[in-house]
Amino acid sequence: MTAVVPTPAKPARRRNEKGEAVQGRRARKSATHFDPNPARAGWFARIVLTVLCLLWLTPILGTLITSFRPLRDAENTGWWTALVGENAFQGFTFDNYKEAWNGADMAGAFVNSLAIALPATVIPILIAAFAAYAFTFMRFPGRDALFLVIVSLLVIPNFVAFVPLLRIYGDLGINGTFPAVWLAHIGFGMSLAVYILRSYMVTLPGTVIESAKIDGASHFQTFWRLVLPMSMPALASFAILQFLWVWNDLLVALVFIGPGENEPVTVSLTSLRGQLGQGWNLTTAGGFITMVLPIFVFLTMQRFFVRGLTAGAVKG
Repeated sequence: MTAVVPTPAKPARRRNEKGEAVQGRRARKSATHFDPNPARAGWFARIVLTVLCLLWLTPILGTLITSFRPLRDAENTGWWTALVGENAFQGFTFDNYKEAWNGADMAGAFVNSLAIALPATVIPILIAAFAAYAFTFMRFPGRDALFLVIVSLLVIPNFVAFVPLLRIYGDLGINGTFPAVWLAHIGFGMSLAVYILRSYMVTLPGTVIESAKIDGASHFQTFWRLVLPMSMPALASFAILQFLWVWNDLLVALVFIGPGENEPVTVSLTSLRGQLGQGWNLTTAGGFITMVLPIFVFLTMQRFFVRGLTAGAVKG
């Protein structure tokens, strides 16, 4: 009679106090730098990200250091010499910021930029919100074709319209005024606004809209009381993009306003440099002055920005 040798049982997998299986050494080795899961990226991905961040921040750091250096030091030595050696961090001054603020009339330029950026941000949002609602919840002939035409305008560069716009504004007598630059920014930003808002409204629950129709609500009531409040993340996302674009714009401001009493901060910065290029240390200081408000706007509204841009990326 043959004896049956029992097969040794496989050792039970160790479990933690929550009852979950504890990964062994072999499983832990999978979290290397070749791991496709970014949450468990290894040293290689961290090194690459660190190098990219340093390359991105190096010009900004150089500009910041130059804004605190006198013109003589900035012209004779590189900005990195201010960080090493015996004379490191010496000679820094706030005179560049004072001269840039007073020499370029930054206070008036700030007011002009706000007078340009706020209407050029609010007006496209209001118009695009109505259009996005119509493209999403209303049925009419040619709806999809018209939406494709509007979105296709995103690929057209805005400077191709400068000459005809200048002629039209000249006939109307509004060249060099705020309405001229308002209309230009509104027209150039409308396609992106309609696209972002319509993409967000598609993700809204249709049962809410159907319930409003059953209750007898009109399209305007549905839009104003339901769709618009639920679309606040998308509205805030486009508001940030449009505000930063208009605030940092130089080309449209030079073409339709130019230097003068209505010049924004971007045009005002160009006056800090002379014909021979002198005064560029003041330009660096003035550049950081103009960055204060856009950074504040982005930091205060960044949570809406992320929610609005990622809406609809994952359904369920």
